[in-house]
Amino acid sequence: MFIQTEITANSATLKFLPGQEVMGVGTASFPAREAAARSPLAQSLFEIDGVTGVFLGADFITVTKADDQDWAGLKAPILGAIMEHYMSGQPVIQDEPAAATATAGDDPGLEGQEPVSDAPQGLIDRVRELVEARLHPAVHDAGGDIELQSVVGTTVNLRLQGAGYAMLSQIAAVLRHYVPEIGKVQDVMDAIPKPGLETRAGKAVREVLDQRINPAVAGHGGHISLIDVRGPRVFLRLEGGCQGCGMADVTLKQGVAAEIKRVVPEIEEILDVTDHAAGSNPYYQPGKGGASPMA
Repeated sequence: MFIQTEITANSATLKFLPGQEVMGVGTASFPAREAAARSPLAQSLFEIDGVTGVFLGADFITVTKADDQDWAGLKAPILGAIMEHYMSGQPVIQDEPAAATATAGDDPGLEGQEPVSDAPQGLIDRVRELVEARLHPAVHDAGGDIELQSVVGTTVNLRLQGAGYAMLSQIAAVLRHYVPEIGKVQDVMDAIPKPGLETRAGKAVREVLDQRINPAVAGHGGHISLIDVRGPRVFLRLEGGCQGCGMADVTLKQGVAAEIKRVVPEIEEILDVTDHAAGSNPYYQPGKGGASPMA
């Protein structure tokens, strides 16, 4: 078995192509070891010290490493784990109830009514053609996935996974270039109504983030967004330098969660819905003059 590797725009993420089907249809994102229960392949990769994220595509696997690890020492065990999996005959994904899965963009407790398209069919068709013909190949090559969910007015709602979320600004620029009437471009999770944000607890958590936490993490190029508040549970998404950072889990548990619970004592659980496999190394800067993969 010959497995090819490809670099990605994120120096902390490497793409592995086993030369045969991985998911076949669809994708699966595992931003942490705890989320990989339904995938024997992802579980094997998380057994390797230094692996912090796994994303499975149609015919590829992207692996994200911790900042203090080097690919020179990780590539061999990762290649070995992939080869051993295919030789074992185990499925890539086991059939389990959906509730057993905890991945970014598909998190237990964050279900909601997704928006329905109401834009003219001609506009929807133009956007869909761009997504499928131009954007999907570029996002796929970068180790992610993108799908058009709906067009509501002039807002485009996308279903993003893996590198797709990290490329959102590029995706929006391409869509607006070819379809100027497009206004907002967002992940569909940001379009679902979240009444918990308007509760007393929701407003208090937002105040903690805006006044105490985000000014501190901004110094490291990061940002933490409040996605929703459901009873005693808070859903957060780490962005910028925080997304994909090897210290994200420590920052969340020891810093952010402790501060939120101190100020808003009725909050019992802080959940991270970030797709860290799509994040950029906070200390990595693309070379000047680098062309966009969607140009």
